Amino acid sequence: MTTALPHPVDHELIAAATHVARTRCRGDNHTVAAAARARDGRIITAVNAYHFTGGPCAELVLIGAAASQGAYELDTIVAVGDRDRGIVPPCGRCRQVLLDYFPTIEVIVGTADLPRAFSVGDLLPESYVWADQQLDTA
Repeated sequence: MTTALPHPVDHELIAAATHVARTRCRGDNHTVAAAARARDGRIITAVNAYHFTGGPCAELVLIGAAASQGAYELDTIVAVGDRDRGIVPPCGRCRQVLLDYFPTIEVIVGTADLPRAFSVGDLLPESYVWADQQLDTA
């Protein structure tokens, strides 16, 4: 993983994602819940949409849900598995998308006993930066 020092953990986000995982994740279609804190302090939640073709992870559904609620700046995110599986670290695709959309977002990883928060850049070192490839419109 990373050698960076962890940042303070938002335990309220973990509780929100855990609540959604316990109450909204049912069956095989929805198995992971995510919660994120918007810059204005709101907590946005979402669940994954599993499909054998590669349906979106909870983190990606959350990005869309946040935008639909006018929350375009997210500070911290966490994902939690159903059946009390605890914190689930983001997959590689989600790490890359989070980095591209929110390069300063904190991601909570670890276990219930030892949650840790790292910047997404620390979780995806030496990463491709999509914004570097975009045309300069200025």
